[in-house]
Amino acid sequence: MQHQKILVLDFGGQYNQLIARRVRDLKVFCDLKPYDMPVEKIREYAPVGIIFTGGPNSVYEAHAPRVEREVLSLGIPVLGICYGAQLIAHMLGGTVEHAEAGEYGKCTLSIKKGTPMSEGVPKESVCWMSHTDRIVSLPAGFETLASTAGCPVAMYGCEEKKLYGIQFHPEVVHSEYGTKLLENFLFGICGARGDWTMESFVQDEVALLREKLKGGKVLLALSGGVDSAVAAALVHRATSQLTCVFVDHGLLRKGEAEEVERIFGGMVNLVKVDAGARFLQKLQGVTDPEKKRKIIGAEFIKVFEEVAKSIGRVDFLVQGTIYPDVIESGKGGSAVIKSHHNVGGLPEVVDFKEIIEPLRDLFKDEVREVGTELGLPDAIVHRQPFPGPGLAVRIMGEVTPERLKTARDADAIFREEMERAGLTREIWQYFAVVTDSKTVGVQGDFRTYEEVIALRAILSVDAMTADWARIPYDVLERVSCRITSEVAHANRVVYDITSKPPATIEWE
Repeated sequence: MQHQKILVLDFGGQYNQLIARRVRDLKVFCDLKPYDMPVEKIREYAPVGIIFTGGPNSVYEAHAPRVEREVLSLGIPVLGICYGAQLIAHMLGGTVEHAEAGEYGKCTLSIKKGTPMSEGVPKESVCWMSHTDRIVSLPAGFETLASTAGCPVAMYGCEEKKLYGIQFHPEVVHSEYGTKLLENFLFGICGARGDWTMESFVQDEVALLREKLKGGKVLLALSGGVDSAVAAALVHRATSQLTCVFVDHGLLRKGEAEEVERIFGGMVNLVKVDAGARFLQKLQGVTDPEKKRKIIGAEFIKVFEEVAKSIGRVDFLVQGTIYPDVIESGKGGSAVIKSHHNVGGLPEVVDFKEIIEPLRDLFKDEVREVGTELGLPDAIVHRQPFPGPGLAVRIMGEVTPERLKTARDADAIFREEMERAGLTREIWQYFAVVTDSKTVGVQGDFRTYEEVIALRAILSVDAMTADWARIPYDVLERVSCRITSEVAHANRVVYDITSKPPATIEWE
C-alpha cells in the first residue's frame, strides 16, 4: 500500500519534530527532511502537501536557509509555520522586518476572514507565539486571515496557489485550535485521506520483511525494552529464521537480565551473552557522554559479529531503531542532540549482508500501538523506556563497579516506591541518576562526602517533548530516606524539575 505523504522541511526550530508527530496523530504519514532537499527529490517523494517548519534565523539575512523557489510553484499545497511563514512571504515579494518587541507565549488570535484553513476555528482563541521578526506586507494575491495584538499578520494565505502561512505554533498544546488548523490543511487543502494506521503498517511491513528476509538467517539485538521486543515480534511474524541475542552488558537495572530471560526465553530462539566485564573495561576512564554512547554502540556490534560467527551464516541484523533516535542523532540537516547506539558507533564494515530497522519511521507511541496490534502482552508494550547504553548514561562521569551498584540500588528503590504509590502507569518514565557531584553529609554522627543522587520523572506521549511529573512529597520523602539509608555512597537526593525542551529526558 502506498500511503499519502506530507513532507516536513526542517529549518532548525525547536518544535519541528513535534510538527511531524502532530501530523502522524491525524493518521497522515509524514517525514522530516532537511530544508535544502532538491526540488527533483521533492517531486520523487510526491507529497500531497509540504510544511515548512520554524527556525532560529531571519529570512532577510544573506545566508538565511531557504528552499528552491520552484518548490512554491509545484502545485503542491504548502504551509509555512513561524520562520516558514516568513520565508514564503519573503521569497514571493512580501516584507519581513525585525519587530520592535517580540511576541512570546500565549496570545489571543483573531480570525479576520473565514477560509478552508480556519474552518471550525472560533473568531477568537489562544495561540502560542515565539518570534522576534514579523511580516509587514504580503506578496500580491495573498491576504491576511488572522492577527494578534502584536502581530498584524498572524495567518495568511492564497487559496488559488494553496500557499499558507501561520506565524504562531499550531503544533504545541498551548494553541487551542492548533490541531484543527493542521487538520484543515491536511484534509481540506491537501485532500489527505488519513490512511496511516498501525494496522496497515503491520500488514505492509510484514509483507516487505517476508520478501526481503526470504531464505536468510536473521539476528536481532533483544534488550527487553519496548522497541527491540516489538521489532522481534514483527520480524518473527515474517520469518522463522530469527535468532534473538540478549547482550547483558552489565548496565541493566536490578533484576532486569533475569526478567528478560524469563519473558522472552519461551517466545523466541534466545541466545544470552554475559558481557558486563567487557563493557566496563571499555568504559574505564571515559567521562564524556558521547564517547560512552559510541563505545557501547561499537561494542554491541562486535558482540553481535562474534555471536553470528558462532551460530553460522547470518544475513541480516535487526535493530530496534525508532524515529526519535534518528532525529536526535542528526538526521539530514538536523543538529546532533545525542548519539543513539542504534544509529551511531557502527564500524564501516559490518559483517552482515544488511541491517534491518523495521521501526525506523515510528515514534514511540506508534511502536506501542504496533506491539498491541501484534498481540504482545501489556507488560511488554507499556514497559518503561530504557536507553540502549543503560545505566552508563545515568552515571555522570566514569562508570565504575562501585558507582554502577549505587545507581542500580538507588534506581530500584525509586521504582519500588513508585509502584507502591500506584504511579507507574500515569508517568512516562522515572529513574535515578548518579550525578558527577559529591556533597558533605552527616550519617551516624560522622561526616560523609558522598554521591548526590538525582531523581527524574517525566510525563510524555512520544518522548519528543516532556514535562516533569509532580510526584507527591510523601513519596519523594520515602525515596530519599531509603536511598540515603540503604544505598552505599549516597548522602543526598535531589529532584529534577526540568522539562524537555530545554533539557533532554536522560541526563546524558
